[in-house]
Amino acid sequence: MRMRDLGVGFGYLMKGQRWVAGHGRWFGFGLLPGLVTLVLYTAALVGLVLGADDVTAWATPFADDWSSPWLGIFRGTLTALLFAFGLFVAVITFTAVTLLVGQPFYENLSEQVDRSEGGDVPHSGLPLWRELWISARDSLRIVLRVVFYGVLLFACGFIPVVGQTVVPVLGFCVSGFFLAEELTAVALQRRGVELKERLALLRGRRMRTLGFGVPLTLAFLVPFVAVFLMPGAVAGATLMARDLVPDPAAGPDPTADPDPARPGPYTFRKTDQAD
Repeated sequence: MRMRDLGVGFGYLMKGQRWVAGHGRWFGFGLLPGLVTLVLYTAALVGLVLGADDVTAWATPFADDWSSPWLGIFRGTLTALLFAFGLFVAVITFTAVTLLVGQPFYENLSEQVDRSEGGDVPHSGLPLWRELWISARDSLRIVLRVVFYGVLLFACGFIPVVGQTVVPVLGFCVSGFFLAEELTAVALQRRGVELKERLALLRGRRMRTLGFGVPLTLAFLVPFVAVFLMPGAVAGATLMARDLVPDPAAGPDPTADPDPARPGPYTFRKTDQAD
């Protein structure tokens, strides 16, 4: 059952990429925010690479008198962990910042996916400034959670064997979970689902969420890939959100677990079924 759920989550990701491949105008529309954010993050990561050695030396003055090769090994390990931590945070915050920068773009893209799939298109009914504020607030809360887990995993990285095997796997799972939360938030916010409820929904479909988020996290580690996958990721997350919180008129989700927890009511506005 768990392996099946992983496959279902990965299927959302693939369906989203196929959706934007079949709607080229929306694919190009969704690239713009990612390109802007990529430039900013590339500059930040280059700065981290150039300054990581100095930061490590500044943080470990007690090791200045250590003999070779222990000084090099110790600080080299810390420098690698510092960069890994920065990359870990960058993978998560990239999505949050891109979604914030491209809020109007991705809202329209997500609505178009809902429209093309049939049924009514949900709308929050909030003005744009209010949606931006909620998105920024929730993104900050997610980033704080990510930083907490990142620091915890960073510390666990010093545990022999476990730090080099189990910890990286846990890091990718944490990244994948919160990456999926950020992406599904675009569609779930329009359905009136608050952050606490979104996290509960995703925890209730943990394996499905990881099946969607972990492969995307791994793909985002490849330069420029995140930019080109973002439109399809938003589309796939919208398809996933449609199953997490389906249109009441559509009936129950046949792939859902028995008696799943559901959030409060949300609103729909009927629109034309235009492509």
